[in-house]
Amino acid sequence: MTTSRHHWDGVLMSTLDTTADPDAPARSVTLPAEWDATAAPALAQLVPGEAPIDLPTLAGEWIATFAPDTATARSLVWLLLSSQAAPTEAVWHGAYDRPPGFVINLAAFVAPGEGFAARTFVAALRLICSVLRRTALTMAGQRNGELPLPDLLAPATSVGADGSAAPQAVAGHVLLTNLDACLAGVGLDYDSEDGRAAACAIAALATLSAHAGRGPEALPLPPVRTVLPGLGETLRAVWNEAAVETETPLAPVETGFSTPNPVDGLLGVEVCGLAPVFSLLRPDGRLATSTRQRLERRGFTVETALAGALAGENVLPQPGPGAHLAMYRALTGFVDRMPARPETMAAPVRRKLERGMRSALPARHGGFTQKTTIGGHRLFMRTGEYEDGTLGELSLTPTRESGMVRGLMESLGEAVSIGLQYGAPLDAYVENFAYSCFGPAGTVEGDPVASYATSMLDYAFRALSDAYLGKRLPDGPSQDPQADPDPLLPLDLPGEDDTPSERKKRGLRLVS
Repeated sequence: MTTSRHHWDGVLMSTLDTTADPDAPARSVTLPAEWDATAAPALAQLVPGEAPIDLPTLAGEWIATFAPDTATARSLVWLLLSSQAAPTEAVWHGAYDRPPGFVINLAAFVAPGEGFAARTFVAALRLICSVLRRTALTMAGQRNGELPLPDLLAPATSVGADGSAAPQAVAGHVLLTNLDACLAGVGLDYDSEDGRAAACAIAALATLSAHAGRGPEALPLPPVRTVLPGLGETLRAVWNEAAVETETPLAPVETGFSTPNPVDGLLGVEVCGLAPVFSLLRPDGRLATSTRQRLERRGFTVETALAGALAGENVLPQPGPGAHLAMYRALTGFVDRMPARPETMAAPVRRKLERGMRSALPARHGGFTQKTTIGGHRLFMRTGEYEDGTLGELSLTPTRESGMVRGLMESLGEAVSIGLQYGAPLDAYVENFAYSCFGPAGTVEGDPVASYATSMLDYAFRALSDAYLGKRLPDGPSQDPQADPDPLLPLDLPGEDDTPSERKKRGLRLVS
């Protein structure tokens, strides 16, 4: 349910019922009416509890802490309302015992038909760095464990015991996000030399603005190519202003890229940090804004793009893990802190599935059928694949087992298929089911991937690991039929010459 409400700084607000957890009761959230619907559950996740959430009231608490005057307060409100920037989770929770920070939505600084607003970007960064330094100085007393408290964040450089300048404590963090959507807005592909050059120029501009007032030694060198119109001139102007010697350097503000957090959802970010948009769709199934921008740049409408896709044309190639790693390497050195290095995978990555969304296999799909015998018991394994070759369906049918065994195996295959179609990783299934031990077990015939299996599931998931993960797992230890029997079984089995009275005396013996 959505209802219109009051205005905040001239922006119409609306109240709707939402929740971050589907199992939790709904709570009312008041936020700008023009914001994306995903911002409401993100705000509910950001503020735990069941009480109603009013964004103007909630934001007013940290704005009062950051803003020394009315003009600064109005500027911070506008940055939030325009989805350009918002403080990190610690600030929303009032936790000032550690350095505060802001998340900067790069895509919000792209104006349609005008490109990247570099000067607006610099003005926003200067405002944010100013309030971060001021807040860190006034809140220094709350930094437990950092002694002496009053002197850590003073504007002047502290002096060490040897007379050299001692490093100052970090005043705050500026975290960039939504890079791929920003590049789409200026007409650049994520997996391109121009895209990486533009990303490096934007990151360098952010770091130059954050390090202004620290002296020329703290400034990064700007990239050789800027690509975006007007960005090179802004870079040079910021460099000339920042590269000034100073005896009282300002407290450092570090730059980096964001990691997944509710603030990204609050700002309407398509994808976190520097990662590419692996999916063409939004969580609600509609085309993402970056998808529409790239289709328009290529001269496609939604209808012509759909027609091309149905005809088998790759209308809009999506970047993979290799492009993510290339962007990571290009940006290293232009910000102070980089997130974890992305891992590359041998197989292409399907689109990222959001919670509650299922990606069913197409009616006609690929896969393979494998007929195998494990310890004399026949098993048929069938797989279904997506267009990119990843596994999406599994069927396990033991042909000569009892009805209960056959039903359980087929139900397990169906359960695994549902999990895969909701985005569960195959390697998690392999880790849990490979080397499971129960009968039937024994020699494997019909598939060279294994010579011995400790169970039908052991064979099936080791075969899937070999086919879809590129990892061939070795055989597990085989059970010797001549070995000692299991505990709680008749250990002294009757012999052929035993009399009935001797057999009657035998019982169960527990073996420690």
